[in-house]
Amino acid sequence: MECSMIEWRKLAICIALFVLVLILPADWLPLADLNPIQQRLLAIFVLAAGLWILEPIPVFATSVVIITLELMMLSSAGLGWLVADFRSADLLLPYTSILNALSSPIIILFLGGFALAVAASKYELDINLARVLLKPFGHKPQNVMLGLMMITAVFSMFMSNTATTVMMLAILAPVLAAVPEGDPGAKGLVLSIPVAANLGGIGTPIGTPPNAIALQYLEGANAVSFGSWMAFGVPFVIVMLAVGWFLLTRFFPPKMTELNINIKRKFRTSPRAIIVYVTFATTILLWLSTKLHGMNSYVVAILPLAVFTATGIISKEDLKLFNWDVIWLVAGGIAIGIALSKTGLAEAIAHAVDFTVLPLASVFIGLAVLCYLMANLMSNTATANLLMPVAVAVATTLIDAGQLTGTTSLLLVVALSASMGMVLPVSTPPNALAYSSGKINNKDMAKIGIAVSLIGLTVILSACLLAV
Repeated sequence: MECSMIEWRKLAICIALFVLVLILPADWLPLADLNPIQQRLLAIFVLAAGLWILEPIPVFATSVVIITLELMMLSSAGLGWLVADFRSADLLLPYTSILNALSSPIIILFLGGFALAVAASKYELDINLARVLLKPFGHKPQNVMLGLMMITAVFSMFMSNTATTVMMLAILAPVLAAVPEGDPGAKGLVLSIPVAANLGGIGTPIGTPPNAIALQYLEGANAVSFGSWMAFGVPFVIVMLAVGWFLLTRFFPPKMTELNINIKRKFRTSPRAIIVYVTFATTILLWLSTKLHGMNSYVVAILPLAVFTATGIISKEDLKLFNWDVIWLVAGGIAIGIALSKTGLAEAIAHAVDFTVLPLASVFIGLAVLCYLMANLMSNTATANLLMPVAVAVATTLIDAGQLTGTTSLLLVVALSASMGMVLPVSTPPNALAYSSGKINNKDMAKIGIAVSLIGLTVILSACLLAV
């Protein structure tokens, strides 16, 4: 009951802020010359930020609320008495542009990734790959940890890092049961999995939602292909995995001398299992060779969906295993991004501060630090949803001033900084899953999370500023 009351209070605060921004005279707001539609969108933006930060309702529900409010208050098919006065002024958004968020190419990209993950899990491709790939690392605890991290990172590039964490913790569970009580190496092994899962997702556009959200805005001359993303993402992951492994072995040095991981599984050889193996490999190869065949990553992503559903590998029940909450969360972010762009509010927010008079490095550092802090306190996907359209407007302002040649570098800073939010159990699902194992505490997670993320943030900023 007490918990419920706290949630209701949080919700009341969010609604109060929404109403306040909605009814305040436009002149009182810190943005110049707002029209009524922009003010309504600003109120929705504030509501979304409050709901995503305080979480009085599930994060995906916030996205549904955003889309609903935009349709009712801002669209050409909105509630009559709310929008009637603005039809002639051409301020309203076409309702189809808002609903297009639900069929964005980014959504298809995620559905393709989820199809691969569900099929791999159903036919035990993931566990069998882990079994094979762990063999070369032997039985020394530090080497086993490195193996776990590398495998977790690779899986997280192509599967949900949440699903990867669940699988890897399950593999690790019987091993931990044999670890002597009080051995700090046990904490290091548990923490190695969320650290690797969070870092691994950076390697590909589908590895983590902030990457895909950035792709939504990287179009035309600024477009980044699947292979191009991996060209800079994978080296960063390799460097940071080495850093994470080094720090974990120093912060949580194992006392045990031998660690045995026995996974008693074999690759399946049924026709459907073979189809899964071939489709998984083919999809990844097609993603990496866009220039050869001409299909972009969004078109390729629908192929495993078609193959797996047509062959019965993914059934009606299996579709329920897709992370639909992530789909809604991303769709809500896309919807708010579309509205911010089409109404001109993102540009107004960006112009609220004259970024052209600031050193370019300070703009990059400011956005990175803001994104990093937000991502540690709330969902990194929600953080990217809120900051990405503003970052686009800031980048456009800097381009117009001749200080920047494209939007790519600034958007990558936001996307990658969001993935550095790994300090608290609430920061990411992999962190929460590792914490729920009962083998680690907040202090342990913060210790390694702060060290790895701050080094990662420094590498990201250095690389992007050198590339400008």
